Amino acid sequence: MRAHQHRRTRKTEGGFATTPRRGAESGTPSFTEQARKQQLIECTIDLISTRGYPATSLAAIAERAGLSKAAVLYHFSSKDNLTGATLAQVLDRFGAYVSERVARESDPLDAVVAYVRAMIGYQQANRRHVRVITEMLLDDEGGTRLKTPGSHDTHARWQTLAALLAAGQEAGRLRQFDTRAVALAIGGAIDGVIAHWLVHPDLDLDAAADELETFTLCAIERLS
Repeated sequence: MRAHQHRRTRKTEGGFATTPRRGAESGTPSFTEQARKQQLIECTIDLISTRGYPATSLAAIAERAGLSKAAVLYHFSSKDNLTGATLAQVLDRFGAYVSERVARESDPLDAVVAYVRAMIGYQQANRRHVRVITEMLLDDEGGTRLKTPGSHDTHARWQTLAALLAAGQEAGRLRQFDTRAVALAIGGAIDGVIAHWLVHPDLDLDAAADELETFTLCAIERLS
């Protein structure tokens, strides 16, 4: 009998037979563990976006994933750890999407416009992710107050836009203004449009993005 026929397998919590985890020896997650964690994050996104954060329990996540609660806890030791990892992934993907599109523009003014467009574009294409962000960062009384003061600045969002505005001023493409105040104003305008769209999905978000671009240009362009 050949050597590979003697190779033993083990069963995971999902009932799949796999070879012994090399990741357990190296201290890094195996491919199977990474896939299972991603599955749990996707289930968490689905539940938070449809049921809301309070109703998304570990038991509900386990049921959606077809696993036991103990299996979920094997990968994430608590609901806070799982939902925290979920929010972090959503924000990372959001940030990467915006950064990639801004980086394509060499002109500072075009970079600011790309930022505004990307902020709207990502949220339009990823409504579930927007729900996760609002459910986890905003309170339950109309979604207008932050649960934790300062949490809306996760991943230094306004600082990123302020840096783009400052670069435009240094290049002589933008008028002189307080970059922090204007970055917060533009960010607030984007948030306001998205908040309305979440409640009223009939809003023409493409037309709204056009208006936000015009609004931004009027606020920042240097008058000749």
